Amino acid sequence: MDKIAHTAGALYVIVLLRAGGTFAVGWLAGAGARRSRFAGRISSAKFLRAERAIQRWGAPVVAVSFLTVGFQTAANFLAGNMRMPLPRYLPALFVGGAAWALIYATAGLGVLEVLGRLFAERTALGVSGVAVLSLALCGVVVYRRRKAVPSSDDTVAHES
Repeated sequence: MDKIAHTAGALYVIVLLRAGGTFAVGWLAGAGARRSRFAGRISSAKFLRAERAIQRWGAPVVAVSFLTVGFQTAANFLAGNMRMPLPRYLPALFVGGAAWALIYATAGLGVLEVLGRLFAERTALGVSGVAVLSLALCGVVVYRRRKAVPSSDDTVAHES
């Protein structure tokens, strides 16, 4: 249990620094954009309405983003870019970061422990499992890339 507490504490510090830093970079990028040639575009009524909505309702999105993979950086950056007030952002950061740290400390350590035992006790099975997962991942990537590229029949049909 002590191992989980130390790991969760370390991960919590890491996530606070990383997400808070992303928020700060977003804030600075937004400030720079407001002084650039894009200032006219980001001061439109539609943009300002979206900015107000994020400032008001973005905290739950930020908190829940820590339970997703790949969305938390965007959520923190946009929260900063759209100038979410710190009294709304910080509680979301603290709650979401705590959830993230606890999930990764418990599930992450469990997975690492199982993998360590698997490789120590049955190395061939561990290597085979990693090879199968790697091949499956490569297959998914190749499938998605082929599906995303239009075939020559599609391009001929669109040119007509």
